[in-house]
Amino acid sequence: MEEFKVEEISREDIKPSSPTPSHLRTFKHSILDQANLFHYGPVVVFYISHNLSEFPKRLELLKQSLSETLTHFYPLGGRIKDDFSIDCNDEGANFVVAKVNCPIAKFLSKPDIYSLEKFLPISFLHETSIGDHVTNIQVNVFDCGGIAIGFCISHRITDGASFSIFIKAWTERASYNHNSEPLAKPNFATISLFPAATSHFREISNQPIATLKAQILAKSSADPSKNHPSHVQIVSALLWKCFMVASKAQFGTQRPSLVNHTVNLRQLMEKSLHPENSIGNFLWCCTAEHTGEHELSLDDLVSKLKNSIQQVDKDLAARFQRYDDASSIVEDDVRNLGRKTRGDAFETLFFSSWYNFGVYDTDFGWGKPIWGGPIDLRNTLMCMNTIVLVHTKFRDGIEAWVTLEEEKMKHLESCPELLTYATPDPSPLTMGSTGSNSKL
Repeated sequence: MEEFKVEEISREDIKPSSPTPSHLRTFKHSILDQANLFHYGPVVVFYISHNLSEFPKRLELLKQSLSETLTHFYPLGGRIKDDFSIDCNDEGANFVVAKVNCPIAKFLSKPDIYSLEKFLPISFLHETSIGDHVTNIQVNVFDCGGIAIGFCISHRITDGASFSIFIKAWTERASYNHNSEPLAKPNFATISLFPAATSHFREISNQPIATLKAQILAKSSADPSKNHPSHVQIVSALLWKCFMVASKAQFGTQRPSLVNHTVNLRQLMEKSLHPENSIGNFLWCCTAEHTGEHELSLDDLVSKLKNSIQQVDKDLAARFQRYDDASSIVEDDVRNLGRKTRGDAFETLFFSSWYNFGVYDTDFGWGKPIWGGPIDLRNTLMCMNTIVLVHTKFRDGIEAWVTLEEEKMKHLESCPELLTYATPDPSPLTMGSTGSNSKL
């Protein structure tokens, strides 16, 4: 679409409605929090056109409910203190209001992923540093009354599931009785579950992380109880296969290929160890690779990926709760990933799944979003080969947000096997019960 403008109207700090108790003033990170990158997790959700005259009322509702929600999610209302902790000083969330000089339907008819940065409150290149807000939010109002809300919350305190818990609590507060207790109460138990790392670990892990801008990996014994591949595993394997086809078309030969895929540790732990609505990073990564020159079938790649994911099992989750084991796992695997991805050893593809994380359930009282998802525009400059998977609005398929270098993207989009199952760049206005980016 033609160029459009997003103009900032106001910027303020939304403070928690009640002060944080003094004994909770410092929130300490677990080793899994520390192992995450120094960046924000950007998410944008779009709400269809409404009466523009109602926007001031909706804006006040957002501010009031956010203030009340931050009282319970107190670290999100603080500032970055250092590599190991957050200062829960109640200075609040950075809250920006902006106006967009076009109708929302015009933007969504053919959205440009690179334009999504305009809806974010801070630059996608910004990495968290001492004194930065933990939470940044931008409310964008289109000239038709449609709304896009951009979130940038530090990845050092929230993974996808944690973000979903926060948004659920905020929308509950906005939609129901403001004076009632929130239905989704957060639990900040990660530091008691996963021991904090030492500065020695930070020195070891920062070097390859800063170079690769990618998450670390882990391997352990397989869990034989997981026999059937999930939809996410199948879609990931399909995209991996098409990625290798695109790579071969680009370079003229089949190059060694490695997939790095996130795994949610919550599903591997006893529920008593991660109470409902646990906030923090419960993520680890697995890798699968193909080093041969021959092309593998989709079934073979599904099997490789499934087996790799099963290696992140209950035993590994338990080892993260022991300080010596956790430190050695992180240090060994950071070095291992750095060795494998250094130079041209492997063509590496990074997957992150937001499947069933409730992106389309963010109803602040005026309806659910028509489109939305996590975006990571840093990848355009730092780590090109990245795919984020999100379920479609009607949960009838999977939408893949793919970032590749331009030449490889052209080959991927023309891959016959991909086109058999997927529709490249569908308009969010037409995606419904019959449309998705990747549907199996």
